[in-house]
Amino acid sequence: MTALPDQSDPRDPTSARLPGHLPSDSAALSVQPAPESGPVLIADIGKSSCRLELRSDPAEGSTVLASTVLEGFPGLATAEGVNNAFLMITDGSAHLRISETDGTPLPRPSAIGAAIAGVASDEAGSRELAHRLAGHFSVPAAVISDATAAHLGAFGSSPGAAVIIGTGAVVFRFDDEGTLHRADGWGPLLGDRGSGRWMGQEGLSAVLQELDGGPATLLSDPEGLPVPALELPGWLGAVSNPYRAMGSFTPRVLDAAAAGDTVALGIVDRACDQVALSVERALASGPATHAGDPSRRVALLGGVSESPLFRARLTAALKGIGAAVVPALGTGLDGAALATQPDLLQERYIYRDQPA
Repeated sequence: MTALPDQSDPRDPTSARLPGHLPSDSAALSVQPAPESGPVLIADIGKSSCRLELRSDPAEGSTVLASTVLEGFPGLATAEGVNNAFLMITDGSAHLRISETDGTPLPRPSAIGAAIAGVASDEAGSRELAHRLAGHFSVPAAVISDATAAHLGAFGSSPGAAVIIGTGAVVFRFDDEGTLHRADGWGPLLGDRGSGRWMGQEGLSAVLQELDGGPATLLSDPEGLPVPALELPGWLGAVSNPYRAMGSFTPRVLDAAAAGDTVALGIVDRACDQVALSVERALASGPATHAGDPSRRVALLGGVSESPLFRARLTAALKGIGAAVVPALGTGLDGAALATQPDLLQERYIYRDQPA
C-alpha cells in the first residue's frame, strides 16, 4: 500500500515506521458473522497517524480491548485513497488479533466506525469504503470525516463548533438542525491556516530569514534543527511528506515561544489569529446566532491544542470574537465509536452500509 513507506530514513521524520503495519491478513476478524450488539472496531485515520481500537459495547462503557497505531495517509480523495484506507483498517485489525498476549481470543466486532481524513471531499469514495468494509467484516459500517468524528467526540449528538488543529486545521460547526458550517481545512497548499504545518513552516522560514539578516531566534539553535540550516530547503524537498515534516518542527516553535522567544511568540499569535478568523467565519455562516446559542460553543481538539501556551492564547483570541470555549467530552476515536449508533445530529454526513 503506497501510503505506508517500507524504508526508514533517520533524517526523514515522515518515513519512520510506526508499530502495527503488517501484511494484510484479517481473515480472523472477517470469516464469521458478527453479533447484532457487542464490541465495535473503530479507526481514526488522519494525515499524521492512524489508530485502531476494538472497544467493548458502547452501552457497557466502551472499554478498549485492543489497539494499534499505523502511519497516516494523505487522505481519502487521493489516488488509491479508498484502497489504502481499506487496507489500513484490514491490516490493523489483523494486528489486533496477532498482538494478544494472554491467549484469550478477542471478541468479534458487531459494527465498524471509521473516521478518515478526506471524507468530506470524496462522497463517492466514502460510500465505496463503507460498502467494502461492511462486506469484508460482515457487519454494519459507518464512514465519516475525521473532523465530523472530532465533533461527535467533543459534543456527542449536539450542536457546537469543533476546532481541530493538528497537521491541518479546520472548523466544523453543526447547528441545532444538523447542518454543517465549515471553515478552512483546505489542505496545506490552499489552507490549513494556523495549523501545525503552518507554524512549523513559519518557524523553518524564520531560521532561514535569520541567515538573510532577519531577527535572531532560538529556533536557529542547531540542536533543534533536523539538519543544518543551509540544508533545510534540500531536506524538505527530499522527504516523502514535506507537510508532516514541517509540522514536526512545531513543538520546537512552541517550546521557543514558551521560553520567551519573540519570533516564535509572533508565529504562535499569528496562528491563533488565523484559527480565530476561521472560527468567526464558521459562527457567522447560516442563520444568525446569539450569545448563549449552543452552536457557538467551541471545543479545541488536535495535537497542537494540547500545548498549554497555544491553548491559552487561542482561548483569549476566541473570547475576543464572542466564542465560548468548553471542554471536549471526548476524542475523535470516541466520535468514531458513536458513529456506529443511529439517528445522530450529524447523520446526513455519515456514510453507512450494511453487509449483503
